[in-house]
Amino acid sequence: MSSDITFFTLFLIGFFGGGHCVGMCGGLSSAFALQLPPHINRFWLILLLNSGRISSYVLIGFLVGLLGQIGISLDQTRWLQNGLFVAANLLLLLIGLYLAGLSAWAVKVETIGRPIWKKLNPLLNKLLPIRSIPACFGVGMLWGWLPCGLVYSASLYALGSGSAWRGSLYMLAFALGTLPNLLAMGFFAAQLKSLLQRRPVRLAAGLMVAAWALWQLFRFFQTAH
Repeated sequence: MSSDITFFTLFLIGFFGGGHCVGMCGGLSSAFALQLPPHINRFWLILLLNSGRISSYVLIGFLVGLLGQIGISLDQTRWLQNGLFVAANLLLLLIGLYLAGLSAWAVKVETIGRPIWKKLNPLLNKLLPIRSIPACFGVGMLWGWLPCGLVYSASLYALGSGSAWRGSLYMLAFALGTLPNLLAMGFFAAQLKSLLQRRPVRLAAGLMVAAWALWQLFRFFQTAH
C-alpha cells in the first residue's frame, strides 16, 4: 500500500471517527475548555490543548514505528507488516460498527490501555484546573494517552510502517483528521454533541468507517492473490 494512500486513510479514520471522538474525548474537551483561565485567550488555549494531544500521537507513532523498525531489521519478511495492516483494519471495522451502534466489541479493545491511563491520571489531576499556558499544553499531552480504539488502529499502521519517522507522520495524519471535530467540540460543545449523538448521523459515520475498513481489506487480499 502506497504511503500517500496510507496518509489519506489515516486522515479519514480520524475525521470520520468524529462521533467516537466526541463520545470518548468530547466530555474532556468540554471540561478542559470550561476550565480555561478567563484572562488568557480561549481560542489559543484550545489550539494549545489540541497541539499537546497531537504531540502525544506523534510520539506514540515514533515509538511504535521504532519498535517496528527494530523488528523488521531483524526479519526482512513482509508477513509482520501485512498482519498488522489486516489487524488495523479489523479493529477499524469494529470501531465503525460501534459508532453505528451495531456492536460493542471496540469498547472491550479499549480496555487494553487503561493501566497506562491510570498511571497518567494523577499527573493530569495535578494540572487541573488549568492555570497557565504550559499546563494547558501538558494537559493536552496527557489527553493524547486516553485509551481509544481509533488511536490503537492508527498505531498499528504506524507499527507496520517499520520506520520511526514514517510512524510519526502516520500518526500526524490521523491526528489532523481528528482536529476539526475536537476543535469544534471545544467551541461548540453542546451543539456538536447534540448533532453527533443523533442516530442517523452516528449510523452514517459508523458505516462509512466500516465500509472503508472492508474496502482496505478487500484491496489487500485481492493484491495478495
